[in-house]
Amino acid sequence: MNFEKDRIYHVYNQGNNRKKIFLTRSNYQLFYHKIDEFISPYADIIAWCLMPNHFHLMILVNEVELFYEEKSKKFLNENEIVNKNMCKKRALNESIGILLRSYTRIINAENEFTGSLFRKRSKANIINSFKGLQPNFWKSKIAIFNMLPENQYPQICFNYIHHNPVKAGLVSKDIDWEFSSAQDYANLRNGGIVKKELARIYVDF
Repeated sequence: MNFEKDRIYHVYNQGNNRKKIFLTRSNYQLFYHKIDEFISPYADIIAWCLMPNHFHLMILVNEVELFYEEKSKKFLNENEIVNKNMCKKRALNESIGILLRSYTRIINAENEFTGSLFRKRSKANIINSFKGLQPNFWKSKIAIFNMLPENQYPQICFNYIHHNPVKAGLVSKDIDWEFSSAQDYANLRNGGIVKKELARIYVDF
């Protein structure tokens, strides 16, 4: 994954052989906190949805690389560094990999599993630049993509992510699924990791 600053991406991955990656409510909560820990320093979260065997994120990238200070466990940009010897440069794609591995270690230990929980590579489709767009992920909507202006791709992705639980038959309405940002945008909880005011620039809700 080669991320660019100031671009919106749809990031997703699923369990190996489509197996479940979230087995309990606390698993969903753990992954949610790891999104905040490992991705929020680099990007604004516009939308998210955690499904039993996969996840979706819609992010606006602010930093492609940051420095990580082991001692403080903090991400820093270059002008915040006091001692470079105490820091390691870490790219966003590396941080996503660390998120998945750290989550996997916990789930494997809890359930006596072994091996990788996720597919080897996460996907990251750029959605506010037609050149980088990969509309085939939405399959049935591929014809629509060819007719819409660039600024409508984020809206389609935003709606698609929130509609996933309904499409899967888990709930009857987007806002009934606890593990997505649909409830945040419906003001059913306080917003959590999503940047609602920023999202208004790109999507309607």
